[in-house]
Amino acid sequence: MDWLTDNYVNILRGFGETLRLLGVSGALALVVGTLVALARVSPVPILRGVGAFYVTIFRNTPLLVLILIAYYGLPEIGIDFGFFINISLAMGTYTAAFVAEAIRSGFNGVPLGQAEAARAIGMPFTQSMRHIVLPQAFRLVVPPMASVYIALTKNTSLAATFGIAEATFRMRGLFNDYASQMIQIFLGISLGYILIVAVISWVASAFERRWAVA
Repeated sequence: MDWLTDNYVNILRGFGETLRLLGVSGALALVVGTLVALARVSPVPILRGVGAFYVTIFRNTPLLVLILIAYYGLPEIGIDFGFFINISLAMGTYTAAFVAEAIRSGFNGVPLGQAEAARAIGMPFTQSMRHIVLPQAFRLVVPPMASVYIALTKNTSLAATFGIAEATFRMRGLFNDYASQMIQIFLGISLGYILIVAVISWVASAFERRWAVA
């Protein structure tokens, strides 16, 4: 276990960077995904079209291609927030397409009469969504949203290719320094990812139990 005792600080820093990537891109995905989902169920045809276009483009484009565009393309046109933010933008906008579809499925699960009742008492679309439909939709989408964020956790490993010193990047460095312990290193780093996924699953289960409808 020399690889662990000699490098545990760097390993912890790597997983800290992984969590930072997950937090920034996950927050962006939640905000953008919610807005896209609202656009997809909007009564305005052009907004529905924009929402559908966004989901089609980002859901069907490989994440690695989006990261390449963000990493190399954005600085070329004068948009450069730093490599970490640029890569987080790529991951967040990609994941937002899946978040949007999960939330839209929640909208579809809310009885139509709820929105009709809101309109009947004079609520505009935005107000009925904010106070009536969205709270119920979020209750329904906890399991699929957990799956989306679990996938995002694993996708953060792609950042290692571009020099972000997250967990997978650290693992590659350990492979070079401790070639005879590659299996132990792989299992150890994998355990770290499993723990992150387990926490996401636990949080999702807690929300699901708390928001359960009797």
